[in-house]
Amino acid sequence: MPKEFIYQLKQANPIEQVMGSYVHLIRAGSLLKCQCPFHSEKTPSCVVYTDTQDPHFYCFGCHAGGDVISFIRQIEGLEYMDAVRMLAERAGMTVPSEGRDNGEERRRMRLLELNRAAANFYYTQLTGQDKRGLLYLKERGLKPEIIKKYGLGFAGERWDSLLSAMRKLGFTDEELIAANLCSRSQKSGNLYDRFRNRVIFPILDLRGNVIAFGGRTIEKDGNPKYLNSSDTPVFKKGRNLFSMNFAKKSQSKRLILAEGYMDVIAVHQAGFENVVASLGTALTPDQCRLMRQYAEEVVISYDSDAAGQNAAVKAINLLRAVGLRPKILHMTGAKDPDEYIKKFGAPYFRKLLEDADDAMTYELRRCRDGTDIATDDGMITALKKSVTVLANIENEMEREVYLSRVAKEYGIQPEVLRTQVTQEIRRRKRGEMKMAFRAVQAAPRARDPVNPEAGTHRKEARAEEYILCYLIRNPDMLESVMQQIRPEEFVTEFHRRVYERLIENYMRGYEFSISFFDDDFTPEETGRIVGIRAKYDSQGIEISDSSIADCVQILKDSWAEATVQGNLSDDDLAAFTQRMRQKKR
Repeated sequence: MPKEFIYQLKQANPIEQVMGSYVHLIRAGSLLKCQCPFHSEKTPSCVVYTDTQDPHFYCFGCHAGGDVISFIRQIEGLEYMDAVRMLAERAGMTVPSEGRDNGEERRRMRLLELNRAAANFYYTQLTGQDKRGLLYLKERGLKPEIIKKYGLGFAGERWDSLLSAMRKLGFTDEELIAANLCSRSQKSGNLYDRFRNRVIFPILDLRGNVIAFGGRTIEKDGNPKYLNSSDTPVFKKGRNLFSMNFAKKSQSKRLILAEGYMDVIAVHQAGFENVVASLGTALTPDQCRLMRQYAEEVVISYDSDAAGQNAAVKAINLLRAVGLRPKILHMTGAKDPDEYIKKFGAPYFRKLLEDADDAMTYELRRCRDGTDIATDDGMITALKKSVTVLANIENEMEREVYLSRVAKEYGIQPEVLRTQVTQEIRRRKRGEMKMAFRAVQAAPRARDPVNPEAGTHRKEARAEEYILCYLIRNPDMLESVMQQIRPEEFVTEFHRRVYERLIENYMRGYEFSISFFDDDFTPEETGRIVGIRAKYDSQGIEISDSSIADCVQILKDSWAEATVQGNLSDDDLAAFTQRMRQKKR
């Protein structure tokens, strides 16, 4: 990708504007801060640096970092070129033809084309000779316009219906397997359609690409009831939400979180576009962070059975962790939103939404479940559960409001309950301190996933980091450092790759930019590179020319030691090792 185009792309997409559409940025002097969207936190640790020639962000909590392209890659879960295209579309720019062959990118595009073709095939099958799928959808009360809007389809009973159609369109068996549309028989080795005798729900990403499918059996004893696409190169179910492509267009800052496809479509048909569902899996932190980009409040509308209510409790904690305000829909007379709307209508469902319990009221009410508070034992059990819930409230004023309410409901003195809650909070803090101490003790033994060799070469890795920070701060000094040390004399592979990329772009006459690392480095690696400078800048550490000379010598000694050891006899090696130990003293 031409460097000039990347420069223009970043100029047209200021990082503070792009990030500001996902998170709430707070001015802190010349910097901007926010709660990191890539991990759960309560105090902002993500810093956006806009007053530099190369604006970027860095999180001091989880070490995510990079430029605006890196941010889009991570927040949207995209590959490099997909992130470039998304930003280009945002700015009304045309992406130039790529100058090199990108097999992985072509493969992704082919799978997206295949998914789109498969979705069209399933949609046409809905009105084909086998009308069972269409009849099922009509029995569920879905109107033709909503069926068309969601692109619902049908997979018949033939084992090779989709397979034959896609082969005729030029798609290969390998592509059909990679898209999780077909499987290979272990007995015969032949391919067969994965979805059969099922109503099909296409799953779209935020840009409208068909990335996966869900299928609901229409057979009475069909098993499993729902079959969903597994993860593929274009689909990660833990990062996507069903119907989010529609819900994001809603003007509301509230999302309705339902349990399944049919609930979502029924609620949407009733006039509530701001409804989504997780994809055949328990709610994940990534899905919660996706919701946080578009909403401030989430109304959990899970089934009213025990499994649904237990799932709601888990969802509450995940939603809170990313800064969302969870509420719980309290349905009576129906097991799920689909049934409720059919029985009582959309106006009553709207009132149900408005009257939804806040999460804390819901959790405190659940403390009574399975107990008889008319008895002493039942009341004590319910109160103990309530103490655990109240201790979760961090805001002291908010905790006091709920504490007073619970004390009144159970007829006990607030001071008694307050004492129990305070003791529980202290007990937890002691436990957290012990865990933190153990974590610190274990940290030196932890393997660094980005630079694994740093664990066994700590001194050398630190010296390399000093050199790289010096060069990132002073790109004009690269030629001088190149004369002192070669890339092969770096001990750790990760730092060597960074040094090589700096040299490569310097030799081409490019000014330093974080974009050097966007295409061939992972988001985690880019974050580490950004963090090298951010860490030393935040601590006010200056790196002098003499310090660089010392770092170079450390690496040269290590390289010489490794080189000599490879060419010495056992006796000579022992003598050399002894000399090096004495030198290090």
